[in-house]
Amino acid sequence: MGDTNYFSGMVKILENPVQSFINDKTLTTTFRVEIPQIRKNRIVSLVFWGNLANDVKNYYQVNDYILIEGYLSIEKKQSNLLNKTPKKIIITVLKVYPFLLK
Repeated sequence: MGDTNYFSGMVKILENPVQSFINDKTLTTTFRVEIPQIRKNRIVSLVFWGNLANDVKNYYQVNDYILIEGYLSIEKKQSNLLNKTPKKIIITVLKVYPFLLK
């Protein structure tokens, strides 16, 4: 049996990676990607930690396709528009593989 919140799939990078430090020690890299699907394309955010964060910043750029494996989480945003709560999907990536690079 596998975890229900584990994601493995191909994504397209939409924006340049942004790096930041947590507690002045741990490096993180975040950027938005698109999950290509037959009916609807879904935009999600990826988070990379540590050495993987530095590698992603150095080797990948906008419009590259990569294969990723990681855990996803859903962040609910509060909205007053018709009592809807939009959701933001964040994937914490554990492994990344190049697929189609520019």
